Amino acid sequence: MSPAAFDLTGRVALVTGATRGIGMAMAGALAASGADIIAVGSTLGSDSPVVELVRSHGRSCATYQCDLTNRDDTRGLAAWASDRGAPDILINNAGAISRSPAVEHGDAQWDQIIELDLTSPFFLTREIGKQMIERGSGKILFTASLLSFQGGVNVASYTAAKSGIAGLTRALANEWAPLGINVNAIAPGYIATENTRPLREDPHRSEAILGRIPAGRWGDPQDIAGTAVFLCSSASDYVNGVVLPVDGGWLGR
Repeated sequence: MSPAAFDLTGRVALVTGATRGIGMAMAGALAASGADIIAVGSTLGSDSPVVELVRSHGRSCATYQCDLTNRDDTRGLAAWASDRGAPDILINNAGAISRSPAVEHGDAQWDQIIELDLTSPFFLTREIGKQMIERGSGKILFTASLLSFQGGVNVASYTAAKSGIAGLTRALANEWAPLGINVNAIAPGYIATENTRPLREDPHRSEAILGRIPAGRWGDPQDIAGTAVFLCSSASDYVNGVVLPVDGGWLGR
């Protein structure tokens, strides 16, 4: 296969949750492969590190600040993006996790996580997908989780949302693959981000987690970057409905 299959020159990628961690790593990797970026985040401004990262690769970086737990904000983002012309690539990465035993998991916790991690990605994909369908092409990538496959502990809403993302990935792929749109997901393993900080700071949990990972280390956001480029490039044109683990071997243990 020619390296040109991974070239994203001339394409525009919208990345939610691009402020830091996995989202910023994916935005940087896509920019390094030639894509211009629309970075979306709840606290993102023109001076965000992701802007500097993207521009260091010679690509443009537009920013859009919104709260994806607010449906009006999500609709506003979808309308704004559609008015600019649908991006060639949509990465639904924004998300959060809330940890507590199920009997203590309140309604507000549940609603917030389901809204951010499942509902807003669907709304955004639905609206941008309409224009991708008209154009006859597009790459859509969700950030799933190991908890798309497993139950987890004390993370009922997150597990429900990420299990939903896996199902949504397959459902949309079934509908849209014949229309020239690839819908897939990455399931990151235990990556050193803010979401996993409580686990990494707990010596017992950290030791137990590392003991199960064949690679023997926590992942880095950059470990996700190459997979994102692959799934957003023409190299993956025959990949549809996949939830691809990038987990250091965790699921294979």
